[in-house]
Amino acid sequence: MGRWHWGGEGPGRTPWTRGWVLASIAVLVAGLLAFPAAVPNTVGNLGSLLETFLPWGGLAVPVLLGVALLRRSATATVALVLPAAVWAAIFGGRLLPADPGAAHDLTALQHNVSDENSDPGGTARVLARAGADLIALEELTPEALPVYEAVLAPGHPYHAVVGTVGLWSRYPLTGSRPVDIRPVGVGGDWSRGLRSTARTPLGDIAVYVAHLPSVRIRLPDGFSSDWRDESAVALGAAIAAEELDRVVLLGDFNSTLDDRGLAPVISRMTPADGGFGFSWPAALPLARIDHIMTRAATPVATWTLPATGSDHLPIAARVKL
Repeated sequence: MGRWHWGGEGPGRTPWTRGWVLASIAVLVAGLLAFPAAVPNTVGNLGSLLETFLPWGGLAVPVLLGVALLRRSATATVALVLPAAVWAAIFGGRLLPADPGAAHDLTALQHNVSDENSDPGGTARVLARAGADLIALEELTPEALPVYEAVLAPGHPYHAVVGTVGLWSRYPLTGSRPVDIRPVGVGGDWSRGLRSTARTPLGDIAVYVAHLPSVRIRLPDGFSSDWRDESAVALGAAIAAEELDRVVLLGDFNSTLDDRGLAPVISRMTPADGGFGFSWPAALPLARIDHIMTRAATPVATWTLPATGSDHLPIAARVKL
């Protein structure tokens, strides 16, 4: 009986003739990174799930490289250049640090403060020290709201609150009103959209604050994002109807910039997307689901702030009007 070779190798196999399965997997990974929209949402919203964690797809490269080296496969090793290059082309720019000296006209800050936050006072003090001109908060509770109002008032004397979302500003706010982003079937007391006009020295800006519905991963349904996607459509329509040219949008979208579910919003806005800026969960950030976006204005830098008592990290962005 002949000697058995691990991986089904036989006599005469070389580093160039083995590892074709690994090479094929490398090409598949590159394809998924480059064209995630090719994965349909018809079954468990798998496409959106892939897009939510798309940057982490790059981890497949070192894993496959380790297997390729173990197999001593030159073919697989060379093939891994493809997904590595695709990842670098798509996400490599996010590794560059924010420019602290970038010229800007205002700074905006976004934070889901968590309705289970046991230290709203400490959270508010962190936000007050951040030096932002606009501060958007989500998951405000009736018990915590007076704390945020008291702590933020000295530096941000103008504020508006609708339901569980709020906006604090250095500049006067006018025309504050709810924005209906409620999915069909959700109760009438669900209010998580706000629009206000900030009267800045450089002119009026429409400021929107939104908190889109949460998503869940459940068996056998898969990635449940229907309500979030429906809410994104409503938010996109509200922004499209906005009469002011300049818009700043802040919120917890429970969605990443790569997720097609946020397309109705992203297609009308310019996201502050410098760096990875993973904002959730705070203990081990895996995805950026908190965003700052603009219209007729340019985000020039964005970054995350240190953890507070929330399960989200605050994010900030400098904006050039």
